[in-house]
Amino acid sequence: MPLTKEQKKVIVDKLKDNIDRQKSIVFVDIAGLKADDLYSLRNELKEAGCSIIVAKKTLINLAFSDKEIPFDRGIKGEIALVFGFEDEVVPAKTAYEFGKNNENLKILGGVLENKLRESVDIITLAKIPSRNELLAKVVGSLKAPISGLVNVLSGNMRDLVYVLSNIKK
Repeated sequence: MPLTKEQKKVIVDKLKDNIDRQKSIVFVDIAGLKADDLYSLRNELKEAGCSIIVAKKTLINLAFSDKEIPFDRGIKGEIALVFGFEDEVVPAKTAYEFGKNNENLKILGGVLENKLRESVDIITLAKIPSRNELLAKVVGSLKAPISGLVNVLSGNMRDLVYVLSNIKK
């Protein structure tokens, strides 16, 4: 059953609102994706602070028409837009990780810093370690010299205890 003009207007307004609030957008092809899989993807994105909207290309084009962000109508497939509101990387990373387990989900491209990006750029962005992983690496790097110093200083005490225990035997 086709959508009425009011329903289409609501979808376009929702898309425009999300485009205004977004930090990044990922275009994904959901052709062949089962309803259960789409539901689980939607839940994963919601937990990550993102949202997904499935819409027709003409409605997406209308939503992008008065924005500075270009939209490529030549994108093939059934399109869903994954919006990231808190972090630029999370939508790409979540869609990429979900796509590894489900071959029907394909990343088609996206918008980052209000510029249209190719799918290769979005996949590269998704492979970057998360902010928490990078912070953990920095903390580990800062902790390494201190741990080494503690081990060196405790080595003399350990050797003394070892020598005394051998003398006792």
